[in-house]
Amino acid sequence: MGFDDRVLNGLGVLAAVVRSRSFALAGKSLNMSQSGVSRAIARLEARLGVRLLERTTRTVTLSEEGRRLYEQIVPLLSGLEEAAASVATSKDAVRGTLRVNMDPFISQLVLGPQLSRFLKQFPALKLELITRDRLGDLVAEGFDLAIRFGEPRPSALVARKLLDTRVVTVASPAYLKKAGRPDHPSQLEQGSHRLIDFRDPETGRPYEWAFRQGRKEIEISSKAQLMLSDIATIHAVCLAGYGMAQLLELGIEPLLESGRLEVVFPDWLDERFPLYALHPSRHYLPAKTRVFLDFVIATVKPPT
Repeated sequence: MGFDDRVLNGLGVLAAVVRSRSFALAGKSLNMSQSGVSRAIARLEARLGVRLLERTTRTVTLSEEGRRLYEQIVPLLSGLEEAAASVATSKDAVRGTLRVNMDPFISQLVLGPQLSRFLKQFPALKLELITRDRLGDLVAEGFDLAIRFGEPRPSALVARKLLDTRVVTVASPAYLKKAGRPDHPSQLEQGSHRLIDFRDPETGRPYEWAFRQGRKEIEISSKAQLMLSDIATIHAVCLAGYGMAQLLELGIEPLLESGRLEVVFPDWLDERFPLYALHPSRHYLPAKTRVFLDFVIATVKPPT
């Protein structure tokens, strides 16, 4: 099959459809009619001899062949976009749309307050920050990057660990004054303390209450009455003096420094939780993705 401008145009249309998950929205972004988008995709499928998209009355998703093609063309199209922008200033060279799949905790408590600074630095970049509990299908949904907690499942995605943050057991001073301060994690199973479970979005079950001290490891059954799925609500309930929670140290440093929350077991702080960046291609990382990843790393890294 020969490669010409019609194939290149079709690849650009395919990328727009995947990003917007809609022929109509892709048409708006490309200044094309919906029927024009449909014809461009049909021509590309005819040239390649495969079906690239599965269409229903409500959804548009990539076929298996479409997925393989899309994974390869996204970095190439980004490279062409950057090459066209290279005649401008270095600030304007970071342009286009960046779609990021973001863990709610990082989005709300860590990156959110700093986003204004990042966007002012790159005025030609449009950022779509999609905050949600689960990773989903990064490629099929047209994401350029994901920032997620936890060890990633085996996949074709490139995974880069950004940090390990400590898991700390905390409570408000008011709660500890009322309920007493336990001396050892095993005492939490005796039922004399109220614990707050945090729901794992992948399994729907609460995260295990785990404690580590060097090579010593303890897991307890919380038997908690309350399970929450939103980290901001856990913070609020814990600050209000309801009970004890296991939180990531990242993002709560001001609460610990001010004394609004206290670490309950300071000798059991070796349990850690990783933060990863995930992206589709290992061959080429576009400038827009690189600068955002640099911003994330600079924002979450602990002070030296």
